[in-house]
Amino acid sequence: MQPVATQVRFLLGDRPILAARRMLVPIGYGLDAILRNAPLPAAPLPSDADGYRLQSVPVARIAQLDRDFAGLVASQPQLYARHYIDMAPGHDGYMAQFSSKTRATLKRKMRKLADAGGGELDIRSYHRSDQLDAFFAAALPLSQQTYQARLLDAGLPGDDGFRAEAHRLARADNLRAYVLFLQGRAAAYLYLPVADDVLIYAYLGYDQACAQLSPGTVLQMHALEQLFAEQRFRYFDFTEGDGAHKALFGTHQVQCATLFLLKSTLANRALLAGQQRFNAAVEGTGAWLDRIGAKARIRKLLRG
Repeated sequence: MQPVATQVRFLLGDRPILAARRMLVPIGYGLDAILRNAPLPAAPLPSDADGYRLQSVPVARIAQLDRDFAGLVASQPQLYARHYIDMAPGHDGYMAQFSSKTRATLKRKMRKLADAGGGELDIRSYHRSDQLDAFFAAALPLSQQTYQARLLDAGLPGDDGFRAEAHRLARADNLRAYVLFLQGRAAAYLYLPVADDVLIYAYLGYDQACAQLSPGTVLQMHALEQLFAEQRFRYFDFTEGDGAHKALFGTHQVQCATLFLLKSTLANRALLAGQQRFNAAVEGTGAWLDRIGAKARIRKLLRG
């Protein structure tokens, strides 16, 4: 595998403050590999690479990295719960996991958004190749306005390569995509590739202007009902990174980490040591702000 340009970032919350560019070989764990506790896939380090970016490494395997990647220096692991849905119980069994209060809250959110749209939910599915132009026409303008695109550079891609891959997936019946419309305008989108009958939570975005109507939550609920009805999929994988949305909808979780393994040069050691000191300072400041009750207000200001 060839190295790709990767930013080693110094983050304040979700906002990057500083970044250093390194050429890294990405190695990622899929959900099946995590659940099987499989070894990391072999990927010899090319001469022009600075190291590896390991994604979703099960926490239990971190202790083995010194043995598996001898001579490299590791960054501080970014730990998180990787959430997923076991789809075997079906939709009724899935909904039964929620408390009666949560089920009532979710139904109320769906009714509230339907009322705002004139009485019915307007959610459209785009699973076939000949439907994808309409999906991108609706979803891309919305994606460019989202928090993910503005601050995290994680909006829905619209380049020719991504579109070609989407069409390839759709022709093989390995794509599920949805857009929720509110009064004729796109309010949320969801893009789910499929790999080995595992749904991959790739892109979700929604209009911040109607956040009080919970369009992302409503769209997720609708999509899951349809996906359970197909009786095809084994898991819904929320992929790397934690979050309230993933924790709410997931049925299981696995503790994972993302980290860098870099060649043991002076520059790389200084970079990773600086990142670790920065993270410690941010964590200490965050704990102090929590004590004085200011952290939530500052986070809101940072998000604009």
